[in-house]
Amino acid sequence: MLPLTSPQRQAPSGVDPAALLAGWLAETRGGDDLKPRVLRLPDGRVMPLPVARWAGPADAADEALLTRATGPVLDVGCGPGRLTAALHAKGSDVLGLELVERIPVLVRGAGAPLLLGDIFGPVPRAGQWRTLLLADGNIGIGGDPVRLLRRCRDLLTADGKVLCELHPGEQAPVGRVRMEGLGTTSAWFPWALLSTDCLPAAAGAAGFDVIETWSMQGRDFATLVPT
Repeated sequence: MLPLTSPQRQAPSGVDPAALLAGWLAETRGGDDLKPRVLRLPDGRVMPLPVARWAGPADAADEALLTRATGPVLDVGCGPGRLTAALHAKGSDVLGLELVERIPVLVRGAGAPLLLGDIFGPVPRAGQWRTLLLADGNIGIGGDPVRLLRRCRDLLTADGKVLCELHPGEQAPVGRVRMEGLGTTSAWFPWALLSTDCLPAAAGAAGFDVIETWSMQGRDFATLVPT
């Protein structure tokens, strides 16, 4: 879920992306999910941001993803925490990882474990996680999927896996993106939108094989395992 980058790393112009997203999530939790909120790509195109879905409970597509998760599970960029909360409710060994303190309200409400931090920083139980979740397009964290997946590989057990959600459709251009809403624009920040077709090359470069892809409710997913 956008964005997992430190505020001090942002460009000086525009609203801090983390603060803007936190505000949007609070609005949608209050029932306001009608305002247009989009992601501006480097080539000028825009794509809608499903903020209300991020702020709500796990849906059927989420559950199909979670049935493939084997504990212990690290939910990278957990956002409000619907997936962490759902796994915790099932009795799974799960930890939500989120950089922005204001965002993971569902995790806290469910009493689920939470770590405030960066995937590229210290993470407990390194080498012991059997599943890493990169839901809601979080394979784009930092703008470099190969670097991110290599970091995930360091955190996984030898028989672990990464469950990721991809950008539906054609590959989007690499570069900085920004969030835009009514009268508000964030600073540009690095992000990547990786499609199913482009996943094998990035996964292979990071030491993973793609063993499964599936689609549900207009969303694309994949399972990766270390080679």
